[in-house]
Amino acid sequence: MNQLVTGKFISQKRKEKNLTQEQLAEKLGVSNKTVSKWETGKCMPDYSVVKNLCEELGITIAELMDGECAEERSVRAYDDEQIMDLLKRTQELEKQKNLLYGILLIVMGIALQALSHTLGGSNVKDFFSGLLLGISIAEMLVGVYVVGKSITTR
Repeated sequence: MNQLVTGKFISQKRKEKNLTQEQLAEKLGVSNKTVSKWETGKCMPDYSVVKNLCEELGITIAELMDGECAEERSVRAYDDEQIMDLLKRTQELEKQKNLLYGILLIVMGIALQALSHTLGGSNVKDFFSGLLLGISIAEMLVGVYVVGKSITTR
């Protein structure tokens, strides 16, 4: 599955149906920026809108994933429900991965903060202590952002 190929296919099918990005977005309950991201290959449609997207474009889920219309005699190893289940699992694993990255950043930030408190005593050590403290705070803030973002997208 190639995001760019799938995106071009979505764009082609949308245009064949004489729909603008805004019109398609409205029918699917997403923003026109989301449709634009699909069409440019920046991201894939969420599994929760894939069925409706395929219905609006008059294609099958397998065709969407392949980025092309299926030939009449083609044989599929998976049916639409299996593909949808695989999409759902893949997107859930991606969210879990991002959550773990966020937690890891927070833990590493705490470790760096503890390390910064062990340094000190001379000007050079004080400098490195302050530098480590600043890095640890920035790392924890990024971790909190990543965790927050992965929790709110569920």
